[in-house]
Amino acid sequence: MTKPKRICLVSVEIFAYGKYGGFGKATRTIGKELARRGYEVFAVVPRRLDQPPEEDLDGITVLSYLPGDVLKSGELYRKINADIYHSCEPSFGSYLARKSTPSAKHIFTIRDPRNAYDWYLEYKYPSQSKWQVVKNYLYETNFIVRSAVRRSDGVFSPARFMLPKIRNIYRLKQDPEFLPTPVIVPETVQKSPVPKVVMMSRIDPRKRPELYLSLAEKYPEVEFHIAGKSRVPAYEQKLREKYTSPNITYHGFVDQFTGSRHHDLMEASWVLVNTAVREGLPNSFLEAAAHQTAILSYVNPDNFASEYGYHAAKDDFEKGLDQLLSGDRWRMSAMEGYNYVKEVFALDKAMDQHEEVYHRLFR
Repeated sequence: MTKPKRICLVSVEIFAYGKYGGFGKATRTIGKELARRGYEVFAVVPRRLDQPPEEDLDGITVLSYLPGDVLKSGELYRKINADIYHSCEPSFGSYLARKSTPSAKHIFTIRDPRNAYDWYLEYKYPSQSKWQVVKNYLYETNFIVRSAVRRSDGVFSPARFMLPKIRNIYRLKQDPEFLPTPVIVPETVQKSPVPKVVMMSRIDPRKRPELYLSLAEKYPEVEFHIAGKSRVPAYEQKLREKYTSPNITYHGFVDQFTGSRHHDLMEASWVLVNTAVREGLPNSFLEAAAHQTAILSYVNPDNFASEYGYHAAKDDFEKGLDQLLSGDRWRMSAMEGYNYVKEVFALDKAMDQHEEVYHRLFR
């Protein structure tokens, strides 16, 4: 065999059934495009809400297991019998996939490597509860998982700044390879005639949405849009009750795989604002740049904020927004980001690189 025919994506989530994070978005996007290119594509994920044990999602055969039955998930990997098992983020499931199918190829894309300080921030700003953070740590970063990464057939990352960090966390002999996350780049965009900014993320404490919402009163001429929902409804409700400026629009959850609302928001916005205390390379940064939208952010992965917008390293979001809105500076920064993402992360180019990696394992 010179190239793989059957690929299994191993992930902690897929973008459906109440889990709408970056890992799941990347898993579903990659799987959908691989299926479109003629591969047999499977995904194995923990079961959420009313998710069935098996279904077809965008051409991906998605198999799920009850979180309490994770040890039995090895049966699913053996049943699939894939040529390549591609973990879209390390987890205990990755270890079980490798143990259950030792003759197959196993690779990892590490999208959000977390060292001790990162886990401290997760614990300080939990999305649901501190106990949930502890469980995530045990499932995603235990010594068995780190060993599985070291013994794999390839380790990759979608952001260059994370390469030495991953090498250190997982004690690799060399830096991982860069493998871009695919993103759709529209041929044309139509910007809003009035200043419009957007925050596109979960409404969780670690994202610090209050810093974004508090800007609205200071910029009555700017439309503030926030798209996303919280894992703790009471937390989101308090924000909605506190921040009631007439120029704020709460959109709730926006499904990026159904309808055009996500595209419409990104297309119209001048600036994407990210106030999170910690991030990898957010999909929203790539999507913003693809839609010719500047980036205003506290974090600065791969210099996306400093080169394609404003890096608010001191939480100086007001200063950053002033600069970007002054003299249409946001537009110049946005075009630089657009050119970079179009060249590196555009859907077909990024998927070509994924295919090259898969084929390389079989040459």
